[in-house]
Amino acid sequence: MYEKFLEDIAQANGLREVNTYVKLMAGLGAIILCLLSTSFIAPLFIAILLTGAIILLAQVDMRTYAELFIVPFWFAAMSVIVIILLSGGSEVYWSWTPFSWLSISISVESLNEGIFVFCRVIGGMAALIFIALTTPMTDLFIVMRRCRVPEVVLDLVMMIYRAIFMIMHLLVLTYQAQVMRLGYSSFRESIESFATLCGSVFIASWDAGEDLVRAMDARCYAGKFAMFGETGPVNSYSLVAVGLFLLTSSVIVVITRDIVVI
Repeated sequence: MYEKFLEDIAQANGLREVNTYVKLMAGLGAIILCLLSTSFIAPLFIAILLTGAIILLAQVDMRTYAELFIVPFWFAAMSVIVIILLSGGSEVYWSWTPFSWLSISISVESLNEGIFVFCRVIGGMAALIFIALTTPMTDLFIVMRRCRVPEVVLDLVMMIYRAIFMIMHLLVLTYQAQVMRLGYSSFRESIESFATLCGSVFIASWDAGEDLVRAMDARCYAGKFAMFGETGPVNSYSLVAVGLFLLTSSVIVVITRDIVVI
């Protein structure tokens, strides 16, 4: 799974042919609306709609989507617990003072703030994952070049992105070779194998980087990579659907700005 994760899914998803700018408008617009919202309802609405789009329209496996979401979900959950216990408030439900300098309490204000932050994180992550799972990086590179991103920055981004997959490939091959030789059969051998894994991958990555430099020189690299990708035609149905989504979300942001959980 980790060898071919986001990029392969983005290349084969059901929204692959939708115009890149339309997908970016939906994802970035949703993130902005989550940031502008002052209630938990709008981010939750955005998260539900984008999750449905990812699973039903982009046809991404639900288990894959859940595995992507688990890390930000637990991060948001732990952050919310800290917010609820340490924010304080006027209407306190429960409090405890284990030390003179530390007071832990649960209040109406802290509960509302914690739930709001949690929903905002979930909504923003759903929008970010929507972009990642429906838009290949090759298409994003095309958009970055058309937006006049400096060529040096763009080439650096492309090289880093390539290096990620190169290092991941070397890591997986080395790890599989160690497993076949029972390199992780005991705790001591696991420590030694892990140290060897880190060293060998570092050396192999360094050699691969030098090979890339030599290949670039052989092809007369002059500060600009050749770029392959497409943004796709603008379809009126997809444009209207995204417009309705953003308009509805904006209306919900406005009419629910004073609504709280408790």
